[in-house]
Amino acid sequence: MSVSTQPSTPPSRHPVDEYRPFGKLVLFGVQHVLVMAAAPISSVFIVSAALDLSTPLTANLLAAAFVLSGIGSLLQSLGPWKIGVKLPFVMLPGGAPVILFIAIAEEHGVQTAVGAVIMTSIFYLVILPLFARLLKFFPPLVIGVMIVIVGVNLVKISGFLITGRPDTPEFGDPGNLLLGLATIGFTVAAFWLFTGFARQIAVMIGFIAGTVLAITVGATEFGDTAADTLLQAPQPFPFGVPEFSLLASLPLLIYSFASMAETTGQTVINGEAVGKKIVTRRDAPKTIRAEALTSLTGGIFGTPLMVCSGENIGIVRVTGVRSRYVTVAAGVMLILIGFFAPVTAAITAIPSAVVGGTAVLVFGVVTVLGVQMLHRAAVNDHTNTFIVGTALSIGFLPVLIPDMYSAFPTNARILLESGVAMGTLTAVLLNAVFHHLRPKLYGPEAGPDTTDVPSQNGGPVPDGQHASAAPLPTETVHARTGHAMEQDGER
Repeated sequence: MSVSTQPSTPPSRHPVDEYRPFGKLVLFGVQHVLVMAAAPISSVFIVSAALDLSTPLTANLLAAAFVLSGIGSLLQSLGPWKIGVKLPFVMLPGGAPVILFIAIAEEHGVQTAVGAVIMTSIFYLVILPLFARLLKFFPPLVIGVMIVIVGVNLVKISGFLITGRPDTPEFGDPGNLLLGLATIGFTVAAFWLFTGFARQIAVMIGFIAGTVLAITVGATEFGDTAADTLLQAPQPFPFGVPEFSLLASLPLLIYSFASMAETTGQTVINGEAVGKKIVTRRDAPKTIRAEALTSLTGGIFGTPLMVCSGENIGIVRVTGVRSRYVTVAAGVMLILIGFFAPVTAAITAIPSAVVGGTAVLVFGVVTVLGVQMLHRAAVNDHTNTFIVGTALSIGFLPVLIPDMYSAFPTNARILLESGVAMGTLTAVLLNAVFHHLRPKLYGPEAGPDTTDVPSQNGGPVPDGQHASAAPLPTETVHARTGHAMEQDGER
């Protein structure tokens, strides 16, 4: 009897774990950085304008945002010690957290806002073992309401970057208005003219074109913000010692539940994009854990909560490059940008109208994505229509009438004046009452009629599953980041 001496074939690596040549890693990493770079820049400018921060403080915050985005990307991509999911994720300051950070800072001071970020980050870690049981209370119906309210809030705040605040002499300056509108025009033109990857970075193309126009017309002087040194390190606690208030942190704590639900959806979608099987109960906590620790570190350096960037999942789909080491390269680049003082100094010299033009367009798209999510959550069902209408009304009231709760006690105003928190909380409560409590009290026939209601994939909703509880849709799981464009190129 002969024995085979042929060597066994070693098991092949999964594409997500494959190394790439250094040159290709750098090239594909640059693509990821270009796609997401407008988000941290816009977020920092919005915070700076709302809180009237000095130029050096803005530069420090921008450096911290880039460094933390890089660190978070490394954690998600490498996944050490179950911190991160080992998928090609990039992290950045989230859109909804920026709104809530500003609201808390304006009402209670920026030190309390920083304390709220730290408290919420710790809360993520504490509540994580229970999140799977709570997930059913945050279906796409609730997430969609939150995204729409966040989008409208961000459009309003971004608009002030173009117009200036109503109580300032610069309000309505024609030059700033034209600069902001031109930036929007450049972005739209790039999105119309280009295809493939160039279309993916239409936001950055428009942003760069608007900056060039500002330089041409003399609207900015980079010499005034020249860095004194080549390298810089973000300073911890730039606003002083954080202050902690449970009541002031309530809006962020409420948001954290919806954020965990959306992170779960992002993890599943990213796994699908790279062809890797995702076990939700095992893998989603790893993603959330990395978000929590990155946000906790971000709180120390004065940034809002950090979240995963969904638009970078689109880059994975378009390029077909599934290696997580590409986003490792992107993370390293983001850290280097944060430490390279001339870059952050130059960015702070860009006129706010240019950043505002980019941000208004991006956050307008985010609002539409929220509307699309509501459509896929079967909002044509009468019960869901009622839930969404009520939640949006409650959420929009403090946005449209900022001082409507001014006569209420301070502790009550903390929650009432947060449109995002109130709208999300209303949606959660009504969804629980109508889709979970009512059928138990009055029988299944008392629940919403979903017989002919389309599911998120276009077909009928399976028996026993409410449309509002269907899985998160692929196209909108990234909307909370506050930065989104079409993800699949020629769709």
